[in-house]
Amino acid sequence: MTPGTTPQVYIDNVYKEFGSGDTANLILRGVTVTVPKSTVCVLLGPSGSGKSTLLRCVNELETITAGAIYLDGELLGYRTDAQGRLHRLTDRQIAAQRSHTGMVFQRFNLFGHLTALQNVMLAPTTVSNVPRATARTQALDLLARVGLADRADFYPSQLSGGQQQRVAIARALAMDPKLMLFDEPTSALDPELVGEVLNVMRELANSGMTMMIVTHEIGFAREVADQIVFLDGGVVVESGPPEILDRPTAPRFQAFLSSVR
Repeated sequence: MTPGTTPQVYIDNVYKEFGSGDTANLILRGVTVTVPKSTVCVLLGPSGSGKSTLLRCVNELETITAGAIYLDGELLGYRTDAQGRLHRLTDRQIAAQRSHTGMVFQRFNLFGHLTALQNVMLAPTTVSNVPRATARTQALDLLARVGLADRADFYPSQLSGGQQQRVAIARALAMDPKLMLFDEPTSALDPELVGEVLNVMRELANSGMTMMIVTHEIGFAREVADQIVFLDGGVVVESGPPEILDRPTAPRFQAFLSSVR
């Protein structure tokens, strides 16, 4: 980290292993990434490289095996006692930390029995105890922001995939997160619906939202990213400004870009 600055996200030498013993599978192998505030970090890499696992670790959906992750200077998942020893936080404390991070998945994960408006209102009213009238006003504003003001009373089954994903983005924004995580948010969409979701993400990037994005949309990455991180085999192979997309130095990164273009 740069002295005197606190990045929005600091991932410090993180390892993640699934299973144990002979069946252990080491997915992340000492990953270090720094994401300054109000910047966009795009994670690229082949399937199985650890991109989605890394996002899930940042959002505390997975427990890291070693290393540390900080959000806005706060250690995630643990507290340090007076003797410097680490203690795992309770589920309630972890949930409180997670509320500062919004995550959008490949699948929209909307509640089918709730309207778009009700989906967006749900977390503020149930987690943060925001009054329903306030939550409704905020949710309507967010739906308008993602271009769905006229779909507030529609159920997910009445919406296209792109519209559902935009509702999911509005729902994540409803908790006023410090950080937005996107795990291949367009991979489940028909090609003609991808653009409407990317447009919303462009608007978020332009507004100064700190974002970490896993995507295979190389053109979009070049346009919005402040930082590109290429992962392969659970390690950071190459990272830098978006210009590295045109001048990759690592042979593995060169091969990857050739395969997706």
